[in-house]
Amino acid sequence: MALYYDLPVYRDTYQLILKIFECTKDFSKEYKYTLGQDMKRDALQLVRTIYRANKATHKKEHLEAFLDDFELLKLEIRLCSDMKVLPFKKQAELTVLMDSIGKQVTGWRNASQ
Repeated sequence: MALYYDLPVYRDTYQLILKIFECTKDFSKEYKYTLGQDMKRDALQLVRTIYRANKATHKKEHLEAFLDDFELLKLEIRLCSDMKVLPFKKQAELTVLMDSIGKQVTGWRNASQ
């Protein structure tokens, strides 16, 4: 078993967290403490789930939970973009990273069945 912090999906998810923290600091006060906080919390939850999945014998349930939380984060990012809270360029950066993460976790889940 690899250490969770050596996994490529962990490194990409950590980069996603950094980008989300960077993006949300520029949110207006109206969204910073609601949508911004939710995005940060949900992104941090992803790292926790990677740790749990890497540690677990039965990884599938943790990876399914990851994908559920991941979809919520994608929705929050899309909402930010639609409401013009998040600039298009930053949304594009997040989307590229999230596509990579989604593929890695889906592959991991399929391989662990």
